[in-house]
Amino acid sequence: METYQTYTKAQLALRNGQDREEIWVAFQGTIYDVTTSRLWRNGKHYEHWAGQDLTEELRDAPHSERVFERFRVIGKLRL
Repeated sequence: METYQTYTKAQLALRNGQDREEIWVAFQGTIYDVTTSRLWRNGKHYEHWAGQDLTEELRDAPHSERVFERFRVIGKLRL
């Protein structure tokens, strides 16, 4: 079983593609690195911004949560 580092919401917020080069998003407590995705250029994906928890926003997305399977897990979001 893999152990992941935990990050606060403030630490996640810094990985928004603006303050630092990393572009991270969280979903259901897991943080994903979406830096290499062309759809997350500059930390923005349609009306969504990186550096935050997108769990609630996924309900309105045209895709399922399986989209996160293609991204590397960075850690866990400290709730």
